[in-house]
Amino acid sequence: MKLAEVLANVDPVQLSGAGALEIASVAYDSRQVQPGSVFVAMHGEKTDGNRYVFDAVGRGACAVVSELPRPWSPGWDALYAGQSVTPREIPATVAWVQVRDARKALATVSANFFGHPAQALQLVGITGTNGKTTAAFLVDSILRAAGASSGLLGTIVYRSPRGAHPATNTTPESLDLQRFFAELRDAAGTHAVLEVSSHSLAMDRVWGCSFQVAVFTNLTREHMDYHKTFENYFAAKRRMFEGTGAGAPAVGVVNTDDPYGKQLVGLAKQTITYGLENGADVKAKKFALSFSGLEFTAHTPIGKMEVRSPLVGRISVYNILAAIGAGIGLGLSPEAIRKGIAQLQAVPGRFERVDLGQPFLVVVDYAHTDDALRNLLQTARELNPTSRIITLFGCGGDRDRTKRPLMGEAAGRMSALVVLTNDNPRSEDPLRIINDVAVGLQKTDVKYVVEPDRARAVELALSNAQPGDIVLLAGKGHETYQILRDQTLDFDDREETRKCLRKLGYGK
Repeated sequence: MKLAEVLANVDPVQLSGAGALEIASVAYDSRQVQPGSVFVAMHGEKTDGNRYVFDAVGRGACAVVSELPRPWSPGWDALYAGQSVTPREIPATVAWVQVRDARKALATVSANFFGHPAQALQLVGITGTNGKTTAAFLVDSILRAAGASSGLLGTIVYRSPRGAHPATNTTPESLDLQRFFAELRDAAGTHAVLEVSSHSLAMDRVWGCSFQVAVFTNLTREHMDYHKTFENYFAAKRRMFEGTGAGAPAVGVVNTDDPYGKQLVGLAKQTITYGLENGADVKAKKFALSFSGLEFTAHTPIGKMEVRSPLVGRISVYNILAAIGAGIGLGLSPEAIRKGIAQLQAVPGRFERVDLGQPFLVVVDYAHTDDALRNLLQTARELNPTSRIITLFGCGGDRDRTKRPLMGEAAGRMSALVVLTNDNPRSEDPLRIINDVAVGLQKTDVKYVVEPDRARAVELALSNAQPGDIVLLAGKGHETYQILRDQTLDFDDREETRKCLRKLGYGK
């Protein structure tokens, strides 16, 4: 592919170099550059891709896309301010493309390079603070029940008809996203269901993607370390409904029980609302909840549906209603929608039970915000109002500190015992994180213990459980690792629980 073709619909501020250059690949990480690559230099959260331009050229990049003019210029002096750097030049044989927005340029270049694969697919994007993963799994299951060939991309897994691998980001960078779409298209895929994070929207990872259906689940406090204000956080979510450079979605599916959901009504070309309150287009009536699943009657624009699902809790009702709305937006039949919902047995790390015959319930869940933790506790309380609840959790390091006391207070209000431990402390001092959480716990009268070692904390929580209790292990869910300052350990709450239960005499 020629450079001029790769740059189609990119509006360069300045272009120096031959448009007839043959392009072999696209990269935004200089370590991935090969001879004949276009290297797109972007500002990141921790570093600036322009610092790696010379490395990329040394590895064979034949063209560079950047917001800076060709080196060396005053902009480059500013980039290396305070450092002793000898001004360097890029060889004249390397094309230089200066753009206004490198992230949007990467998205456009990537779509061009892979032949606009998303145009061959119907895209379903799901955004919101909580519920994205479960809603995405449900929509994917509904599509499979309808006979569609679906790809799934989100927090847990990236899966196409050619295989699956663990996710690295909820929504990958635009180059990786377009590569996934191309893989799906080339495998005769018809639909892609993707969780769309606020980071990905703010960073234009889905720029140029035309969504058939956009789903909004809810909005609660999260990612304030990145967005700084709640208004910025909501503005990022709103972008998917306003259009991400490709026009508004054909159908918006919006939770109008959420006050922010109400603000999204009418932004898509067509809106389907859902909720438990009267007035929604898709709503649940006469629902019954138990530890074995749920049942309810869904009232929808295409008629009533008797819904049965192995998923648990009131929050799952919301996620199912979202999936029903998405199915309607895709033009699927009630039969396919019902069947797909019933066939999804579980979502990894979402109210996932661990049962080795012990006389108390153990649940592993990904809840890592105060609202998600509150929903988890309310689900447990609603399913068994008389049970004593033991909650184990921690908070992630290098992430939003403001939610830590809120999570502590949420756990303390509804638990009989809280075991406060580590999550993924990353580069932060684990005790500092624990102290932040303890501020919220101390606003309640809950009994709590601190055990930074998560393995010992799991053993402590389980050894304190009595018959009829509910033990909630929150925060890590599906994760099979723990990120510390200097290493990443293999760690899975589910496996650790099984190990501890066997040590206590169960499951033998």
